[in-house]
Amino acid sequence: TQCNMSTTTELDAQLDQILPLELIDKCIGQRLWLIMKGDKEIVGTLLGFDDYVNMVLEDVTEFETAADGSLTQTKLDQILLNGNNICLLVPGGEGPLTVETNVA
Repeated sequence: TQCNMSTTTELDAQLDQILPLELIDKCIGQRLWLIMKGDKEIVGTLLGFDDYVNMVLEDVTEFETAADGSLTQTKLDQILLNGNNICLLVPGGEGPLTVETNVA
């Protein structure tokens, strides 16, 4: 699902006006894919956040890539995530396992 944006036309009109914290606020209750510093990625439902983008997430899956390229998953009920470690936030994302690659 997408964050709570009404229509594409409204989104286009708001893009040059919306602040990052406003976008995150629209994603409360939605699934997020977070790419972290290091080799971790997190997918969960956003319950809340603060001005430092520390987040409370529920129904969380943590993905960790090992040096040999293998991917491990850890399921967690609820976490408090330090916002300093977030590199990229993807609203509606479901993590690295759902990314399709095109093979030529």
